[in-house]
Amino acid sequence: MRALVTGAAGNIGKPLCLALEAQGWEVWRVDTKPGHREGYLTADVRNPIDIMRATRYGVDVIFHLASMVSRVTCEDAPSAAVDVNVVGTQNMIELAQQNGARLVYFSTSEVYGPDQTLMREAGPVRPNNLYGVSKYLGEQLVEYAVREWELDAVMLRPFMMYDELEDMGAHRSAMIRFAADLFERVPVVVHRGSARGWLHVSDAVRAIITAATCDAPRDERIINIGHPDVRPIKDLARMIAYEFGVDYGLIIEKDLPARMTAVKNPHLERQSRILDFEPFVTLDEGVSRVCAVMRDRLGEPVD
Repeated sequence: MRALVTGAAGNIGKPLCLALEAQGWEVWRVDTKPGHREGYLTADVRNPIDIMRATRYGVDVIFHLASMVSRVTCEDAPSAAVDVNVVGTQNMIELAQQNGARLVYFSTSEVYGPDQTLMREAGPVRPNNLYGVSKYLGEQLVEYAVREWELDAVMLRPFMMYDELEDMGAHRSAMIRFAADLFERVPVVVHRGSARGWLHVSDAVRAIITAATCDAPRDERIINIGHPDVRPIKDLARMIAYEFGVDYGLIIEKDLPARMTAVKNPHLERQSRILDFEPFVTLDEGVSRVCAVMRDRLGEPVD
């Protein structure tokens, strides 16, 4: 099997490519980050002509992970967000169509918005930020191509994913930011009433790869992927603080900011039934992994 992975240098793309290769796939990596090695293309999904040489001999699956992510980033750069997340997706749809390949489109749980107690794939979709809107527009393009062009596609709506080896920075997930800051004895902010389930990347890639070959009814090819253990973000911060032996007083509660969803509670029946997938890594184990790697990365904590 031959796969093309966009966003291959990202925090999900990198372990996905390694997992595919471990299973015997031939993988073409595509990302905007410069790179000069076999099987890697420095290319932008907005300019598909640069990607076409990877499909010269055909690909079986296109994993389309490349996008502009983050609620804050997309609000700050709305034109770029729409360009990458909408135009780039249309280009990958056409590339998949030309190759007779399955498209695995990586959407986001942000499409649901803040109004659902339990986020069901067949339920209402009302995104409340530009990131969610742009990814939902991508879903609509994929659905149109499935209906009108008979495109073979599966759409995934991922919830919170993390990796102890992922990039660090203010734009990263709460898991990584909390670990970096609390290790250094820097206060962290948690939003009142917020809660998430956390899916380790080693589990996430298993679900993504399964989506490449799953046999599901056409009307059930939108699938949530996430962890069923949904806990308050404040509890996550306390777990990390406990690992590092720091005072809970460094955890500061504030009101939820605009355009953010307080609780993300995914309905995961399709994940279990269609992908035959259940996560292995518990939150306790994941926090321990993240904190262990953070100690190695940052050295001795600040007194």
